[in-house]
Order: sequence, then structure tokens, then C-alpha cells
Amino acid sequence: MQTGQIIKALSGFYYVESNNEVYETRARGRFRKTAESPLVGDYVKFQIENIDEGYITEILPRRNSIIRPPVANIDQILLTASLKSPDFSFYLLDRFIAYSEANDIQPVIVVTKNDLNDDWDLIEKIKTVYSGIYDVYFTDKAHINEDLQDVFKDKLSVLAGQSGAGKSTLLNTLLPHLDLKTDEISNALNRGKHTTRHVELISIDGGFIADTPGFSTIEFLNIDKYNIKFCFTDFNQYQCKFRECLHINEPKCGVKAAVEAGELPQSRYDSYVKIYNEIDNRKERY
Repeated sequence: MQTGQIIKALSGFYYVESNNEVYETRARGRFRKTAESPLVGDYVKFQIENIDEGYITEILPRRNSIIRPPVANIDQILLTASLKSPDFSFYLLDRFIAYSEANDIQPVIVVTKNDLNDDWDLIEKIKTVYSGIYDVYFTDKAHINEDLQDVFKDKLSVLAGQSGAGKSTLLNTLLPHLDLKTDEISNALNRGKHTTRHVELISIDGGFIADTPGFSTIEFLNIDKYNIKFCFTDFNQYQCKFRECLHINEPKCGVKAAVEAGELPQSRYDSYVKIYNEIDNRKERY
């Protein structure tokens, strides 16, 4: 019995890396009975029965997993947000940050199209809002590799971010040997009725990155209004009168006081309230 990590899934086969070797395996039939499905990124136990065929016998406990792309045990999500075309949105970025936190994945902010920007006040505001909480990288198409050279080591990374922010360009620049054209990637992202595309982990600068431009929309289906506040980690340093304070209508709320005092960015609090109301309204409908 050997232990390894799934680095590619394709047509019912799972390619498992173990001790610098890659083995082609299938999942044992018992996984169909338990409704478990191995994911790229899973650590698994497997056995090789002959030179051509092996079987996964056990999926080891996952630290996390997401559906789009279907990857497990992710260390970080590179959240792309453009300065221009489309314009930067604090709210959209905060949605992706909250989603990452809800799934126990470290957000890394990658602000793209720096070469198109002429609003230096915006850059300073982005730094003020996020730099004390998360790693923030500013990049442009000509300097992606050098700007992100220290991001990937010992990490399993995926991409996400607003539509048009340059996820496909980022991926193509980081992984030019794949020769993936932007329109080919776009057309593969479930645009067709039955279109699917395999996910593969590609080695990059001492780590792995999923060879898919990830996703551009999210919904908060698996988190309730009582816990979304914990996805805004910069709120945690402020003390409220009530332990269960939701930072909405409660008196003597430390978070609201911090916003009023200018210690906490208004944009972060506004994003929180919008997401809170979205979740609250969803619960009321159902």
C-alpha cells in the first residue's frame, strides 16, 4: 500500500504522484456505495496490482475542497481583481475573500492590469484596506512571472476573481508550456451542455497550481448569517458588548465603532452588510 496525491483526474482515471513517480489508478467500487469521489488534490492510499493498473483504496481526510474547479486540500486562492477594464470593485473582492475564508483557504490578492492604471490613490487605498491582513500583489501582463515568483512555493493554488480581471491571461503567462489559448479555456468552462474539462495540477516554482482559470461567481450557500462575520477576519480584533453580536443593529458594537472612528475601512463593513443581508434574505425565502 502506498500513499500519494492525485494530480490529475481524467475519464475515470486518477493519476497519483508518490515519491516523484506518477501512477495511473482507478477508484475502488466501494466509493460508489459511499458516494465519495476522489478529487484532484486528495491524498490517498492506493495499491498497484500490476504494472498497468492500480486502485485507490482510501481517501485521506481533506483539509478543504471546492466544486469549481473540483480540487481538494487547497493552500491558497489567488484572487484576481483588475484596476481597469473592468474597474476595481472592493465589494466583489470582499465576496471572494469571504468565500475563501469560509472554505478555510488562504486568500492571496493579485491586482492585475497595473499598466493601465492612472489612479494612484486607488492603489494606496487598496494597500490600506488589505495589506495588513492579506498578501497583495500588483502586476501587469509583462511582469507576471517576476511579480509572483515567491507566491507558489510549497503551496497548492487555484485561481478565482471577477470576470475579465485577467485570470486566463495570468494562467497562460504562468504556464506557457501548456499553450492554452484564452478562448479555448473559456469554451471549456461548461459553456456547452455536456462539456467537461479535466483538472490537472501543474508544478510551478516549488508548488502546484490547477490548470484552470477557476471561477468568477460565488454564492454563500453553506454558511449562515451568524457565521459570515468570522469570514471578515479584520473584525475579530474589536470587542462588542454582546458575544453573539452580528455587527448590524446591536448596541455598543466594537466593529461599528471602529468604522466610525476610521480604524476599520467603510468598504469592508459595507461588503459585510451586503453579504449578511443576502444570506438573511435567502433564509427567509426558503
